Amino acid sequence: MRLCAAKRDYTAYMSMKLRSTIAALAAALWMAAICLGQPAPAKKPLTFHGKVEAVSADGLTVNGEKVEGWMDAMTMKYKVDDPKVLKTVKAGDKITATVYEGDLSLHKVQVDKTGK
Repeated sequence: MRLCAAKRDYTAYMSMKLRSTIAALAAALWMAAICLGQPAPAKKPLTFHGKVEAVSADGLTVNGEKVEGWMDAMTMKYKVDDPKVLKTVKAGDKITATVYEGDLSLHKVQVDKTGK
């Protein structure tokens, strides 16, 4: 009889531990789902100015001015968000574009109307 009571106590103890573990895992999964469901913070748009040095099929080489909080002044090849821009922009054009933190592409590229 004693052995039976001990076995029953052990079974009850293990059942309680299993329920506690399942509850903890469920809570962790619920919290993870809430955190992953949050949208990423929007990237801050910044204004980019530069002079086009070269145009190629896959981007623009631009001598860009310093953009505070994004990049120092330098000449670099950039991808563009709209490939049609590559047909309208030419070397020597001064451009304005939108750039975003953490993204090295030029968005909404426009040729400055003030000339070269």
